[in-house]
Amino acid sequence: MYGARGWVAHHNTDIWRATAPIDNAFFGMWQTGGAWLCNHLWEHYAFDPDPAFLVRAYPLLKGASQFFVDTLVEDPKTHWLVANPTMSPENAHLPGISISAGTTMDSQIIRDLFNHTAKAADILNCDSEFATTLRTMCERLPPNQIGAQGQLQEWKEDWDARVKEQNHRHISHLYGLFPSDQIDPRTTPNLANAAKITLNKRGDVTTGWAIAWRINCWARLLDADRTYHILKLLLDPSRTYPNMFDAHPPFQIDGNFGGANGIAEMLLQSQNGEIHLLPALPAAWPTGHVTGLRARGGATVEITWDKGTLTAVKLQSRAGGKFTIRYGQEMRSIAIPMNGEVRLSPTLGVN
Repeated sequence: MYGARGWVAHHNTDIWRATAPIDNAFFGMWQTGGAWLCNHLWEHYAFDPDPAFLVRAYPLLKGASQFFVDTLVEDPKTHWLVANPTMSPENAHLPGISISAGTTMDSQIIRDLFNHTAKAADILNCDSEFATTLRTMCERLPPNQIGAQGQLQEWKEDWDARVKEQNHRHISHLYGLFPSDQIDPRTTPNLANAAKITLNKRGDVTTGWAIAWRINCWARLLDADRTYHILKLLLDPSRTYPNMFDAHPPFQIDGNFGGANGIAEMLLQSQNGEIHLLPALPAAWPTGHVTGLRARGGATVEITWDKGTLTAVKLQSRAGGKFTIRYGQEMRSIAIPMNGEVRLSPTLGVN
């Protein structure tokens, strides 16, 4: 179809394993489904740094990257490298028109794919020239942009104001906030504020799976009580059946998985090289204890808190290593021995 190396999967597949565009252009022409799946492979490695797994996953990462190395084209106006044709899933920038070039979500996903593939090549000590190509092309991808409304732009052009459904259930362009780490309140405050404006424009009340995505986004924005409010919306009987299945008629597992992950993100985050304890703890959970949460880098974390304040932390790691721990304004670098554990005080001192 594209005359490119590697492989690509569009927005869905079926029992015949077809991966080409199907159905409606509003979702069928989306090119980055396979690239998103590859980022799950990287996340698997990030949470459990097993080189043997990375050896198995790397050919998939490389093949997905090769496709975009061959198919990205130069935008004549900006000279950015863009995916084309594509779209921002299930949203239209004009009535009946979804096809575009260089949508924000695609650029964010491809940026992650290229960076993760290059890092994997470094770790495996292979394909150094290809990794350099990916990093060079990454610098030419469209950046995240803030539009005239103060919002995070959904498209390369500032078309958001003309969208008919201002409260659209999809928040595709917030992939950079979650599940990615390209937008962060501490490292990119202006983009984080633009993401807040987008979330407020789209609204909290929507379908189950879309509410789950909003939970995770507000947790990443460190707004604990707003996150809790949206979690309650997800658990409302209109969106969650008595058996706890997500009520996106007849049922969609995204709301269950996304909601559970959102709760975890309220208690522990580990993007951008830090393990952040209780980053979005709501006032409604003043006392608690959680075990078995996994952080990037391979640490398993147990947290206890009382009256809204951290009281104890235990970290374990099979592989061991150095970790940066954050709680509020406190930060501490610690080392965990292989197959060892470390206990921390409320001020992050080692007990």
